[in-house]
Amino acid sequence: MGIITSGAFILASKSPRRIELLNLMGIKHLEVIPSKVKETFLSGENPDAHVRRLSKEKAETLACLYPKAWVLGADTIVVIDGEILGKPHNPSEAGEMLRKLSGREHRVFTGFTVINNSLNILIGDCVESTVLFRNLGEDEIQWYIDTPEPHDKAGGYAVQGIGAFFIKEIHGSYTNVMGLPLCEVVDVLKKSGAIRFS
Repeated sequence: MGIITSGAFILASKSPRRIELLNLMGIKHLEVIPSKVKETFLSGENPDAHVRRLSKEKAETLACLYPKAWVLGADTIVVIDGEILGKPHNPSEAGEMLRKLSGREHRVFTGFTVINNSLNILIGDCVESTVLFRNLGEDEIQWYIDTPEPHDKAGGYAVQGIGAFFIKEIHGSYTNVMGLPLCEVVDVLKKSGAIRFS
């Protein structure tokens, strides 16, 4: 029992959340090879275009090296008041992000791209979810940024971790907020012939 891939399957990411979600699905022969693409922001680029571009660049980097493999690239950002929040570089930056999100609604965008060069397949999409935070006390923010959790997460929090109590409501895909919208990803993988259920 499990999900059978029609060839080598590479996740172009070192994200523990994405690895966990794909392992949870039971995808066999999953290889994790992080892409070296820099997550830069281009002037005037909207959130949808930003995550689509980065997910495509990540997938393309490895698809060139492994042309017969199925390669999945993804990128996730948090957006509030038109400002893109990536991963905080230090606890102070994580605290600033959490203060912006406190008591307010923000949007989470994940772009993903599936490539198989030998079959001339390149499919990309973007999924958006809305998240509402409760009002956070300064003591809660300080406590949270003293943990390792916020430091490699877009927006400085983890929906599936100890930061879950920050969240009052989610509209849209929960797994998107984790970093990989499984419903949409599985649809693309199945339709493209990358996977089958057995």
